[in-house]
Amino acid sequence: MGIHYLEGGILMLIRRAEVKENKILTELAVMSEAYWGYDKRFLDAYRQIYSLTEDYIRNHPTFVMEEDGKLAGFYSIIESDDEVTLEYFYLDPAYIGKGFGRELWDHLVEFCRNRGIIEFVLVSAPEARLFYEKMGAVVVGDVNSLVGKDRRIHKMKMII
Repeated sequence: MGIHYLEGGILMLIRRAEVKENKILTELAVMSEAYWGYDKRFLDAYRQIYSLTEDYIRNHPTFVMEEDGKLAGFYSIIESDDEVTLEYFYLDPAYIGKGFGRELWDHLVEFCRNRGIIEFVLVSAPEARLFYEKMGAVVVGDVNSLVGKDRRIHKMKMII
């Protein structure tokens, strides 16, 4: 858990997600995807594939960011023997472009360092690629999206 201050004295809290927040986090992820203008069919498929369960939150490090008690964003990683994957990294669209993403990313990197994680991979929609590149991630290839058959998305790697 950590309290952070953004420019202008904005107070935010980053804490572990509670398992009962699974549906709220799923909807925040869908709302964040909707920010990029995807249609209802895409968003319904996205919700189906990337819905967070209570078991998922219980078994994978998942952190939420709050500002004045309102959920601003969250992230979650999956650790396996082969690699660490950033599975979720989403902001409520009202918080995009205001420094919240960088703060949440910095927390993610610090969390990984504290666990001895030296790199992780992620997939990114084209619209979010620039953010991840600004944070230091690099494109290492393209993969098929789970949401759309003919949709290719970026596979990226972050070395900490």
